[in-house]
Amino acid sequence: MSTSHAPGTVVVGVDATPASRLALAWAADEAALRHLPLHVVLAVDAPGLEGGSAVLAALWTSWGPAIRTAHATVLEEARDFVAGRHPRLSAAAELADGAPAAVLRARAPGSAMVVVGSRHRDIVRDLLSRESVGMPLVTHAPCPIVVVREPELGPQTQLHVVVGVDGSAVSREAVRFAFEEAAFRDAHLTAVSAWQPPHPRGFSSQDVEDEVRRVLAESTAGWQEKHPQVELRHAVIRGHPVRVLSDAAEWPALLVAGSRGPGGFSGLVLGSVSQGLMHHGLCPLVIVPHPAEDAAT
Repeated sequence: MSTSHAPGTVVVGVDATPASRLALAWAADEAALRHLPLHVVLAVDAPGLEGGSAVLAALWTSWGPAIRTAHATVLEEARDFVAGRHPRLSAAAELADGAPAAVLRARAPGSAMVVVGSRHRDIVRDLLSRESVGMPLVTHAPCPIVVVREPELGPQTQLHVVVGVDGSAVSREAVRFAFEEAAFRDAHLTAVSAWQPPHPRGFSSQDVEDEVRRVLAESTAGWQEKHPQVELRHAVIRGHPVRVLSDAAEWPALLVAGSRGPGGFSGLVLGSVSQGLMHHGLCPLVIVPHPAEDAAT
């Protein structure tokens, strides 16, 4: 089994859960759409061994081989699933040792994206659980992270992508990714900016809304020229960004947001909007990092 992959590969983390199968299907479709190879990773974790417990070590020595065999079977089924769904797709499979988040994070540099499923945990459990994958990846990974949530597709008549825009540098990266994705999918794109009543004196609500509209137009203008085939819609909506984007993303093919960067509507700041979006909505969510974060991770 492969332990490395070529730059630009779509990486997907799998396990035996239904959420994992949805993520695998999405990742395989995305790799086929972009003509990229797929790297399927299943992490075998030995919880508690880092503490040096002799009892746990003995248990793992006894049960570890059987657990690895069961995981290998799940991985083989995943590979067969991909082959049946996209027979011509170049796909590799890897059984890796370690916590899933750490394993996938190590394979993120140079990847086109890392895809995981969602188990619909609340925020506290996602932050504290050893099994948490999405949140640690979003925090540290240098490539886009895709969190696939049920259902795979909603009742839509035309595919569309939604992107949150606030004028920050990381928001521009999210816009770039969203235009690219819409072009690949032959989907239309809705660029959404949220705003809330201003606090400083001397600025009316209309002033703030007008400024948000200006920033939104400027943030998408260049990419609209590069992708003229993408039908673009602007939406400026009053409200908290998490609620606005979650409502706007009720049934799109994809919701795209940046991972950091304060901007025109309180920012798509990790710890607030990005975390909130991971626990709301029904569509796949892409968190796009700022390129400057790559060197720091």
